[in-house]
Amino acid sequence: MNVMKQESNAGLERSARRFDYAGKRVLVVGMARSGITAARLLVREGATPVLNDMKPLSAFGNKLDELNELPVEWRLGEDPVALLKTCDALLISPGVPIDSPVVLFAKETGKYMIGELEFASQLAQGDMIAVTGTNGKTTTVSLLGEIFRAAGKETYVSGNIGTPLSLTALSSRRGDVLVTEVSSFQLESIDTFHPLAAAVLNVTEDHLIRHYTMENYIAMKRRIFENQTVDDVAVLNKDDPICRAMAEGLKVQVGWFSRLTEVDQGAFVRDGQVIVRWQGVEKVICRTDEIYIPGPHNLENALAATLIAWVRGVPAPVIRHALKTFRGVEHRIEFVRELEGVRYINDSKGTNADSTIKAIDTMQAPTVLILGGYDKHVSFEGLAKHIAKSPQITDLVLLGATRDQLQNELTAAGVTRFTLADSFDQAVEQARVLAQRGGNVLLSPACASFDMFTCFEERGEHFKELVQRMN
Repeated sequence: MNVMKQESNAGLERSARRFDYAGKRVLVVGMARSGITAARLLVREGATPVLNDMKPLSAFGNKLDELNELPVEWRLGEDPVALLKTCDALLISPGVPIDSPVVLFAKETGKYMIGELEFASQLAQGDMIAVTGTNGKTTTVSLLGEIFRAAGKETYVSGNIGTPLSLTALSSRRGDVLVTEVSSFQLESIDTFHPLAAAVLNVTEDHLIRHYTMENYIAMKRRIFENQTVDDVAVLNKDDPICRAMAEGLKVQVGWFSRLTEVDQGAFVRDGQVIVRWQGVEKVICRTDEIYIPGPHNLENALAATLIAWVRGVPAPVIRHALKTFRGVEHRIEFVRELEGVRYINDSKGTNADSTIKAIDTMQAPTVLILGGYDKHVSFEGLAKHIAKSPQITDLVLLGATRDQLQNELTAAGVTRFTLADSFDQAVEQARVLAQRGGNVLLSPACASFDMFTCFEERGEHFKELVQRMN
């Protein structure tokens, strides 16, 4: 998609203004989690969702069971262009590109088209806060969720993080805080999406298979500010040259965050302290060494979250408390990268069954679990039963000294969707093959690392290196 095709998208967005769904047939293309929750929201609005995906129903297992009692029309495995001819509108999941045939057909025929993020944002109630960036989105929105909850606000953390905004829209109320992680895929199809505070954390080369050029990718990220007004706030990374350039032409209040230099208005570090300077008022929030999540990238995430919370009226002591207690540590449910729509998560610190069960319970999308390692002569019976009952775990890759034991105990619990790996590198590659767009690959071995590595930190670092080299 070149810049000219990117500009042609502008005509599509204008078609996505408010729509009366009552009594309409709406084609929903893409039946991952966002498609499922969008269908539920359409039913609430009085529409008949026509559900479409390239995969047949048999490929979803029980993932679509929650829609069985709803008045939906199942048209999986069929041509979406042909289906759209019989529908009043088109709703696309984030995995459907803006230049796909069904979207282009909607444009040509004047059919109403809307993306899941835009659809949900029009129907959700509450104060919208949005965060995007190539890296750090999940940490930042999760930290913001902790801050606003600590401030006594009913808070929803959703979007690209795994819980679709459509699910939030089903229950949010006026006055709630909606902290939303936003991807470039979702920003392709926005129209009226209007966050009161929005941030771009950083931009580096990514998703060019979808956006074709860096120029298009950057343009998609910048769209997060598109509908903001002079009363709203745009938060940008002063240390990132692409983010600095995004400020040009914005008609909003711009706040900067920087870990390297002081800023005129925003959040920065001075003499080892996190400081906010906003509208002539300067406030010390905490010392940098009090922030629980380690690393310079997490300091940047903390600065962005601090600034957003401050401009939205959260007191300094509440922000300080959240920064000191938020447990987004390295090697513990740590987001590594998103590639081809799959999120890779490093939980190498999951060295026992209990820890892995907790990691599994945090997953909110279909997940491939990498399991196994050093034999501590413990039972995995409880873990196997938990996996058998977990709707999130779709496949497992087993490796290490405990591979055969895990295979036996999982089989006894009725779990059969596992693959055996002969090496750690092979396990990661097998997980990549098994993963589905919109899902996760989770390294949470439930075992120590000593059969292959000197410590769990080394194992986690090797996992991250393998994932970052993928292309």
